Amino acid sequence: MADTESYPPIDPTNFDLIVVGTGLPESIIAAAASTAGKTVLHLDPNPFYGSHYSSLTLQDLTSFLHSHSENPKTNPRQSDTSDHTTTTLDVTTRPLYSDFEISCYDDSIEEHSRKFNLDLAGPRVLFCADLAVNLLLKSTANQYVEFKNIDASYVGDGNGSLMNVPDSKSAVFKDKTLKYSEKNQLNSFFKLVQGHLEAVKSGGDSVDDGKIISDEDLESPFVVFLDKMKLPPKIKSIILYAIAMVDYDQEGGESCKDILKTRDGIDRLALYHSSVGRFPNALGALIYPIYGQGELPQAFCRRAAVKGCLYVLRMPVVSLLLNKDGGTYRGVKLVSGQELTSHQLVMDPSFTITSSSDTLQDVSNVFDLRDVSGKLARGICITKSSLKPDVSNCLVIYPPRCKIDAVTVLITLLKYLEMVSDSGFSLALYPDQATSIRVLQLGSNLAVCPPDMFVFYISVLCDDTLEGKKLLHAAIDCLFSVRSPGTTDTSSTDQTESTEVKPALLWSALFIQDLIEGSMGPVVTTPTPDGNLNYNDLLGATSKKLYPDDEFFPETDNTNTDSSDKPEDVDDSEVGQES
Repeated sequence: MADTESYPPIDPTNFDLIVVGTGLPESIIAAAASTAGKTVLHLDPNPFYGSHYSSLTLQDLTSFLHSHSENPKTNPRQSDTSDHTTTTLDVTTRPLYSDFEISCYDDSIEEHSRKFNLDLAGPRVLFCADLAVNLLLKSTANQYVEFKNIDASYVGDGNGSLMNVPDSKSAVFKDKTLKYSEKNQLNSFFKLVQGHLEAVKSGGDSVDDGKIISDEDLESPFVVFLDKMKLPPKIKSIILYAIAMVDYDQEGGESCKDILKTRDGIDRLALYHSSVGRFPNALGALIYPIYGQGELPQAFCRRAAVKGCLYVLRMPVVSLLLNKDGGTYRGVKLVSGQELTSHQLVMDPSFTITSSSDTLQDVSNVFDLRDVSGKLARGICITKSSLKPDVSNCLVIYPPRCKIDAVTVLITLLKYLEMVSDSGFSLALYPDQATSIRVLQLGSNLAVCPPDMFVFYISVLCDDTLEGKKLLHAAIDCLFSVRSPGTTDTSSTDQTESTEVKPALLWSALFIQDLIEGSMGPVVTTPTPDGNLNYNDLLGATSKKLYPDDEFFPETDNTNTDSSDKPEDVDDSEVGQES
């Protein structure tokens, strides 16, 4: 039995809403409910904020992955103090991570262990004009987080090199990798899209001198529309995978799991271009929070706290309380043995309810047992140098079936003999790569690592563990110089000045994360971090209102924020003012 003396009692004992887990979706819900005047209790069994969206030190990251890769475990049971009107369902945790490989190639990395802020859900960025930024501004949670610009975006080409992603008219003309004809084609396409968007905004509803894209084209696959515009493969690849951020190979035919329609492709281009230059201190389209993505849930938790939300960390929930008459949700029992009641409950996706034949009906009355909907391979790597000189923070996209150089082919060939293709050295990053591989490089100016080090996040959607691991290893072999663990750093001594030196890998963590969708009901479950770069899809699921009669974050005047609403230990810093 747990030592109840270490768990002080919570007062009051009845709330409008209890939230378990401090991940980003749960934190947004808690902040929205608190802003709407609801009484909210926010619990987390962890000693830190963020749950599966947190930023952790090396040691804490390793511990977290271990603890969430084990078989489901039941929290310590307390003596049953429920009265005759109440029944209980045990709360357990299920593993969301599996098959993790943690490798250290330089023992000195341990000396800096606590100087890292590593994202569990990386790679992640925010578009300057996306839903997350708008929500930060609307909720005034932007007071508690500061951002820096992502310096550049690259896409892997057929030779294994990285070419710039031209994201504006000026960037297109400055780009030295594009031919003059390609620049004209890309600018003409951007002009067409811009004309269409302006015509729609002004109320146009028909084809007029090419300014409006026809409904037939809007409903067709985006890749078909790009072919219709006679765009060459390189330009199509940039638009599809580095600007529209498509996951699956759009030319894979029936094997493609998610064909992007032109209408949605145009919307994604509009998001990208409206993000470029939105804020004067972020000239590009993408930004990243200083100290890591874990700052975002903390920002909303701070906003919730100043609106009256009560926070208790290190407090596991061991069971749900149901009314025996009808089996409806009533409250929760804590590891301390205390019982709390609420009208509604929100839980993060790692929590589930144990069921047996005699309790299955009770479970289905309050909790939707969601199955794993997919898998995501994630990698975290640490190096001593950048991919590009003088570039600290950048995004790299490897489109599906992207070709790589002969040297990387040989390295990959030795590790994965089954990856040979009949076309000799015309080998993909991985022959069956049907999804984009995304890599985010971050430097010390974002306070995520010590000076003179860089953190890389890699992610790719996959059908199974074997496929995901091969894709991660293929990306690592392409990007980094990998030494045997424990050897000294000789990354640049054996290469000529004319050869581009790959960053030497110091440490890496590879793992598979389950994808689980959220669900609504008497007990709301939030989704796991998905494979997208931004949070738009996640916010779309989170914004489903628990309280339909209340506005989701009513508009406030940011300039007149009461200073008493700011925690003393928080430094205010704006995302930026719209230009």
